[in-house]
Amino acid sequence: MALPIEPVTLSVTQISELHGKLSTLRHDLNNKLSLIAASVELVRRRPQNAERLLNSLEEQPRLIAAMIDQFSTELEAALHGKRP
Repeated sequence: MALPIEPVTLSVTQISELHGKLSTLRHDLNNKLSLIAASVELVRRRPQNAERLLNSLEEQPRLIAAMIDQFSTELEAALHGKRP
């Protein structure tokens, strides 16, 4: 994100909204990481289910990246920044 040239002022409401979005992001990321850890453990215990679990695991990095990208976009909009 390119830094703003001028100081940026955020209202209490804007800060609260960003805080809520960050909290949601952390919660969702922790859920995805827990899913990954649980799937790995299940593959170890039940290798016959590996293919089904690997399909779910394969999708997680894309979902995580999309969540981070969404939050980044919202943060940049709030700070009036633009991606280089």
